[in-house]
Amino acid sequence: MGDGFQFLDIVLFAMIAGFLVLRLRSVLGRRTGNERRRPDLIGRRRTEARPEDNVIELPEHGGRRPSDADVAAERAADPLAAGLTQIQIADQVFEPKDFLRGAAAAFEMIVATFARGDTKALRSLLNDSVYHDFAAAIGERERAGRKLETTLVGIKSQDIIEARLDGRVAFVTVKFVTEQVNVTRDSAGAIVEGDPSRVATVTDIWTFARNTRARDPNWMLVETRSPN
Repeated sequence: MGDGFQFLDIVLFAMIAGFLVLRLRSVLGRRTGNERRRPDLIGRRRTEARPEDNVIELPEHGGRRPSDADVAAERAADPLAAGLTQIQIADQVFEPKDFLRGAAAAFEMIVATFARGDTKALRSLLNDSVYHDFAAAIGERERAGRKLETTLVGIKSQDIIEARLDGRVAFVTVKFVTEQVNVTRDSAGAIVEGDPSRVATVTDIWTFARNTRARDPNWMLVETRSPN
């Protein structure tokens, strides 16, 4: 009896399974090979994208990262940028814009101090070589009994044109284009050179230096020259 009931259970379950298969096929249908394929939206968007679709292509994951040699080559192509970067690495508070503001203030101070003939004030602003040149010019002027009058009308432009790091010492060269009135008078006050009514455009190229390890934040004028 037990085996008979077991056989009937198996037959019953088989009938139920067959019924469910038929129902599913009637609802879902069977693939015959002629059915319409579902559109591949991702594929269409990738192949049919147009500029007006605002589709942004992402970079491939296998893209090569720039190497140290690539970075070095870029810096070699722009030595000024490379020099400024080296200085900023050595002196983390260095900022070109702040430096230019300080350089402009130093330029005005040095020009005015030189015109007054104040060698004592110049001593702390110039290195030995530049100081000796300025002091010699002032001494020669005084021996001739002449006086220099300089009016700095304004600074038209100031641009960093060179920058480098030599060991611990940073060197930054600035090109100043200024408007000045320069007049030289003799001991009696007569004009011997210049015109007080003429504003001249003057170009100076000055190099400033500073030890990046020093506590003193001030830069010193170490070279002056005129444009070629």
